[in-house]
Amino acid sequence: MSRDDNVTARVSALPLGIGVVGAGRFATFVADAVADLPEVELRAVVDPDRAAATALAERHGGWVSPSLEELLDDPDVDIVVVATPPATHASLARLALESGRHVFCEKPLATTAEDLACLVDYACTSDQVLLVDHVLRYNPILRAVGRLQETVLGPPQRFLFENDASDEDLHDEHWFWDEAVSGGIFVEHGVHFFDAATMLVGRPVSTVQASAARRTGTGLCDLVSATARHGDDVLATHTHSFTHAHRCERQLMRLDHGAAEVRVEGWIPVDATVDLWTDDAGAAACEALTAAVLEVDGFRLSPQAVVGVEVERDTSLPDARGRGADLCVPHHVRIRLGLGGAAAKAEVYAESVRAAMADLVRCAVTGARPRSGLAEGADAVTVALAASRAASSGGTIHLSGDPT
Repeated sequence: MSRDDNVTARVSALPLGIGVVGAGRFATFVADAVADLPEVELRAVVDPDRAAATALAERHGGWVSPSLEELLDDPDVDIVVVATPPATHASLARLALESGRHVFCEKPLATTAEDLACLVDYACTSDQVLLVDHVLRYNPILRAVGRLQETVLGPPQRFLFENDASDEDLHDEHWFWDEAVSGGIFVEHGVHFFDAATMLVGRPVSTVQASAARRTGTGLCDLVSATARHGDDVLATHTHSFTHAHRCERQLMRLDHGAAEVRVEGWIPVDATVDLWTDDAGAAACEALTAAVLEVDGFRLSPQAVVGVEVERDTSLPDARGRGADLCVPHHVRIRLGLGGAAAKAEVYAESVRAAMADLVRCAVTGARPRSGLAEGADAVTVALAASRAASSGGTIHLSGDPT
């Protein structure tokens, strides 16, 4: 069957059937998030905990598969959702691809360089779609920032992410702390932000330095920080701590564009502010902004979504200089991008997952590449593993080439 014939068959077979591997909280979250996406339908669930698998299957009108092998052989399953602990992702994703299924894989794509290489070697030759759940690529705030970079901001010269996350639900024996299972903080959680930085900077990481701190008493590694250089002229710093009460969580993403600053609140972005000095054309472009700058296919914006712009024009200001370049930036602009604030976090997260699944379906039908596919997932893991090595060695890790 040719690729074109396969596309035709996929179109005629919509909705695509989903088989979920894993029946924990995140599997339930994904299933709920995509439940009303008309192009997909949950068909089967498999998990060693049969009660959990039954509960999830019954929640969405599916059935419980007796084994992974039977789920992968089920003719009603077109897409496999991998929602298991991180160390299993690469092997399960490869098995699903080998069975002829498309794959929606929770991040990280892999936890070791060996597992990543094995998956990449096979996936590069597969006609199936592999999408990695890097939800920030489907977030309207970051999509808007990317669009503003193309029009008025220009590329960033520095990226910062600070994450003071909660550990209230992470008891000392939780798999999160076991690097053999999770890959460690840089791999388990940091991949989101290594990926976001690469997406917004527009260039891969060339070098990584990092350090880590351990909790007194248990020795658990709960605080890490990395500095990645993109090319020769952009620095990105990433700090993650899992040390806070839920109510004390704080996250900040900051992009420095020289004549502009972008501040994004929340690890799931729900609000952002842009402070910009610009020229006549930039001021006019900002005044013309509408909610369309937030649009992401498959993401349903709520009525609380807002784009607010304030422009202060002052053509009497002299020209300026920054980073060795002349600047004509007499006008001051403030932009607010909002999705409903902290109260909207869960909804925004779910809609981002929904948009990711919609992207997978689009690619399964058209043969296009997903926004968060093999290359993006592999690159983020490669940088995260380099950060882990740098934290252990105290040295600088040099990266080059495309991991795919």
